[in-house]
Amino acid sequence: MLNMHEISFREGGNYSLDKIFKQTKIKQVTAMQIAENKGEEKMAISRKSIAAAVSLFLMLTMAASMILLPVGGQINWEGHSKSYAYIGAVPNPAYVGEEVLLHIGITRELQITQDGWEGLTVTVTKPDGTTQTLGPFRTDSTGGTGYVFVPEKPGIYKLQTHFPAQWYNFSQFDMFSGQQQNVRIYYEADDSPVLELEVLEGTPTYWPGVPLPTEYWRRPIDSQNREWAVIAGSWLDPGGIYGQQEAKYQEDAPETAHVLWQKPLQIGGLAGGELSEPAAIFPGDAYEGKWSNTLVIMGVLIYQKFDSVGGNSVANWVVAVDIHTGETLWEKELKNPNGSRVTPLFGQVMYWKSFNTQGVHAYLWAGVSGGFFGAAPTTWEAFDPYTGRWLFTFRNVPSGNRVRGPNGEIIIYTVNLQRGFMTVWNSTAVISAYWGTTENSPMFGSWQPQGKTIDATGTVPVTSATPFGLNGYQKNITIPTGLPGSVSYVFLDDTVFGYYRGNTIGTFSTLSYNNPPFTIWAFDAKTGNLKFNKTHAAPPGNVSLSVAAASAEDRVVAIWCKELCQFWAYSLDTGEQLWGPTDPQHYLDIYAMYPTFKYGIFYSNGMSGIMYAYNATTGKLLWTYSYPDPYRETLWSNYWSSLRPRIIADGKIYLGQSEHSVNQPQPRGAPFVCLNATTGEVIWSIYGMFRQTDWGGPAVMGDSIIATMDTYNQMVYAIGKGPSKTTVEASPEIAVHGNKILVKGTVTDISPATDDIVIQKRFPNGVPAVADESMSDWMLYVYKQFPCPANVKGVEVIVEVLDPNNNYYEVARATSDGSGFYSATFEPPVPGRYTIIARFAGSKAYYGSHAETAIYVEEAPPTTATPPPAESIADIYFVPAVIGIIVVIIVATIINILVLRKRS
Repeated sequence: MLNMHEISFREGGNYSLDKIFKQTKIKQVTAMQIAENKGEEKMAISRKSIAAAVSLFLMLTMAASMILLPVGGQINWEGHSKSYAYIGAVPNPAYVGEEVLLHIGITRELQITQDGWEGLTVTVTKPDGTTQTLGPFRTDSTGGTGYVFVPEKPGIYKLQTHFPAQWYNFSQFDMFSGQQQNVRIYYEADDSPVLELEVLEGTPTYWPGVPLPTEYWRRPIDSQNREWAVIAGSWLDPGGIYGQQEAKYQEDAPETAHVLWQKPLQIGGLAGGELSEPAAIFPGDAYEGKWSNTLVIMGVLIYQKFDSVGGNSVANWVVAVDIHTGETLWEKELKNPNGSRVTPLFGQVMYWKSFNTQGVHAYLWAGVSGGFFGAAPTTWEAFDPYTGRWLFTFRNVPSGNRVRGPNGEIIIYTVNLQRGFMTVWNSTAVISAYWGTTENSPMFGSWQPQGKTIDATGTVPVTSATPFGLNGYQKNITIPTGLPGSVSYVFLDDTVFGYYRGNTIGTFSTLSYNNPPFTIWAFDAKTGNLKFNKTHAAPPGNVSLSVAAASAEDRVVAIWCKELCQFWAYSLDTGEQLWGPTDPQHYLDIYAMYPTFKYGIFYSNGMSGIMYAYNATTGKLLWTYSYPDPYRETLWSNYWSSLRPRIIADGKIYLGQSEHSVNQPQPRGAPFVCLNATTGEVIWSIYGMFRQTDWGGPAVMGDSIIATMDTYNQMVYAIGKGPSKTTVEASPEIAVHGNKILVKGTVTDISPATDDIVIQKRFPNGVPAVADESMSDWMLYVYKQFPCPANVKGVEVIVEVLDPNNNYYEVARATSDGSGFYSATFEPPVPGRYTIIARFAGSKAYYGSHAETAIYVEEAPPTTATPPPAESIADIYFVPAVIGIIVVIIVATIINILVLRKRS
């Protein structure tokens, strides 16, 4: 707004501020006289009171309109003002080759957000004396703008802004007088003070960043930890048979089957012995799915607690859980302001970035679903995903192909092939959700939909966001008329692709009588220009064809022939055939097919349970994968059928098994498998855990954690890295130098799942941490009550010391056993105090942990020479006497022998 103290006005001449006071006084008195004529109380207004009133107006508004208060009509003012140009540079000093942001402008702001000063330039005097002119520039309504300048040499650069003289015309409505004011002000030319920019040789220092977490973590993530964005993705669309598969920004996806937490969904599992056979609780397949409409919105896992049977006519609570801890955040029915029940539709994480405000808004969108075959709801209710609080309503949302924009905006393409047009609706262009709908107002830059019920396609003022005067609609694009069939895929700002084949038999059939050709077409999503419209012959025979999958990254669309179990691929840009047919896949794939593109690979699998990986652009078969069924649990295949992609993330594909309608007793040992997405190599697998569903909610991922319901027992499990606990003891605590020290302790899993009362009773000393290669069998034992596996391998513990000389080094390593226990020995090299650290470095299943203890090693006592023993009484008297007697006997014997010889 404009400050009247700095502007001289004229209405046929110049007016001082004193004259303005006087004129205002006259006009205000005139107004009072009019009031007097109407029988109201007469008022006498002094010059002092007028001045005080004007000062108050200036403080409140800083606007000319608050001073100039006419009796009626329109005011036209022409003024003159000095200008004050400026120049700023950040950083200063800077380094050679570093980007420097220049701030260019004058101190005077403008009236409306679309206005700006024109023709500003900047003179740069380089260290060698040469000059460079930057610009011309146009400012924004703050009076300033920015420019990135990159200095090429070291030294002192001199910068100066030049503002050319110019008129500024504007109109505004004065809410005090109720009149429109037209103002014209002439701003003088001005040059800013010269700014010296110092440029140095060397490398600039930037914020070092925060490494990815190496310890157990949860939301909220401090917004300064920007590097964590790559592991903190959401899952914003429900799964299901054909639901979302790719999980973006989940670059720490699980590499073991480690259970982070568990919680029951409903009563589940084996019913008991009273029945004719060992049957289990109904898992929801078919048509009555459990754990449906599952989402993860910024670390909040959201799902329905009960079956989908009955729709919105019965209570169906929605549960929100912290995906890191399993803690229930809220659990309730979702209702709109009219009291009608609604269920989750999808999530949204929207980045609002305007001239007024910037920040992210997270929403859980709910509505009255039309069911599997019903139309998408046109009324959306927005709820806070963290609390379940209702926020606002969008009514009359258009139907069409829903995609997401780069900032999380919901974009709907509605294609009318008969009339030849396509509309583009953007949720962030629903300006009735703004603070105000007048584009020139600061309120136009604020997203404030709370508490509103908004017609999402209703009539609004024409603005840059709503060029047609309708909420949300940003484009109306002419497209070719007469394109057959319907839209199959829409890729944002890229391509709209369609398919047609006539003579279809039945509503849901892909079979056409007389085997007619098929037509594929595409047009540019931004311009509507036709890319191609091509008709191709069908393979010989009476065959069924369908669009299998398409990829904007690979520029490929795949067509599936059911009877031949083969694929053909066509260019998304030209419609020409690229490759095919492939070799026939397993015949069971005629019953179901779940293909997708990712990482330059076309993945295909179906009822057979065999995954085929083809090069996306050549069709070359790269590898296959299947999970055999050696125990004959599956009745129609030698493999686990319908083992198909549930999640694709972080270079991995997670496969889970389910059926359209499961038989009872349920087949045992259904696998859940993690493959290397490039090579097909198994990273980990587990059987009999995390069995999936066709009609409810399949596995989802958020913050690099998998959450899934298990149809064997109706438990909800989270799969991901968990915290560990290491303990350590050392003995003896006071040792003698030269002797060994025994170090022992345990390493246990302290993930939230281990807080379960039954787990605590079964493992009173804690759940042992085990090696990655033992994890799958161990999880079945701990959480499924399967037999304890033999030969369980623990984790490696590193024993390190800080010795009396402050040296830190490793002294031993040990591997814990199936009880979590480890032990090791070492001999301290010198006497003194030792700090002993037992450290578990972590694994693919656990974050690391450590524990400390201490010992003291004393000097060994000095060694002394051993004195000769004193002679005993026996040595002195008895031994010599005995020796003497023996000598006498020997002598007597010799004499006797000699006497006998003489006699003879």
